[in-house]
Amino acid sequence: MAKYILKRILTAIPMILLISVLCFALMHFAPYDAIDAMTSPKMSQETIDLIKAKYGYDQPVYVQYIRWLDGIMNGNFGYSIVTKQSIAADLAVRIPNTVKLVLPAFITAYILAVVLGLMAGANKNKMADKIIDAVSSVGIAVPSFWFAMLLIFVLGYKLKLLPIVGMHAVGKESSIADFLKHFFMPYLTLTIAFMPPNIKYVRSSTLTQFSEDYVMVQRAFGATKSEIMFKHVCKNVLLPVITRFGIAFRLLITGSIITETVFSWPGVGPYFIKAIQGMDYPIVMIILVLSSTLVILGNLFSDILYCLIDPRIKEMG
Repeated sequence: MAKYILKRILTAIPMILLISVLCFALMHFAPYDAIDAMTSPKMSQETIDLIKAKYGYDQPVYVQYIRWLDGIMNGNFGYSIVTKQSIAADLAVRIPNTVKLVLPAFITAYILAVVLGLMAGANKNKMADKIIDAVSSVGIAVPSFWFAMLLIFVLGYKLKLLPIVGMHAVGKESSIADFLKHFFMPYLTLTIAFMPPNIKYVRSSTLTQFSEDYVMVQRAFGATKSEIMFKHVCKNVLLPVITRFGIAFRLLITGSIITETVFSWPGVGPYFIKAIQGMDYPIVMIILVLSSTLVILGNLFSDILYCLIDPRIKEMG
């Protein structure tokens, strides 16, 4: 077990380094760079050169990359070009806010998707399957920002039941009740956004399992549909579901950019959008690296869970 996990970790490290190189290269070769954001056409070349020297942009590309990577490894993500604030300090506040919103929504969506997907797959072409499949198809087709605006219009503007933007009421003492009022609409939006694709995936996996030969054998031996479902099908459906769970780790950083922006939730989403609009490349690079790293760590987590659920997999790795 330990050997298998170590092998996966050693495989993940060079992938993370490669991603950091790609992110840095893409930002470096962009037509508009950090120096353009800090200078104006009226500045003299001497002033521009001083700014380049101050931020290390006068050094060769590989030196800039090594310094940047060294800063990341030491927790120093640099400073925003626009606001001059520490990126690490900004993210230390914003990432927890994003996690507070995304994690409950994702867990809720995942649990409901597994339950509804299994139900649909176990009742192929029956009324329950048709309703669940139709609703999930509509859910995939509906843009999350449109659903968010609909909630704002109905629950926030027309009925005035919930606050429209923010995480807490301005000028009032924060409380759990106040947080939950602000939390409900973006939480519901993300839950509805995450759930339909996972329902489809679980349903497809369930149908595949029910078409396998072992199900026919179990039926021949007199096993009931419930016994086949809970003793065999659920376990085999769980493995591909874990794959999606691992890949979804990136959602903890960038999974709610649109929703957070619509509801003005003080998370990573609006921060990332403003950085793109302001050509604030240091912030863009850090968020891209963090998001990509979470994908790799999610895959690593999936591999470890695979090994725990089915020990035969480590022999194949």
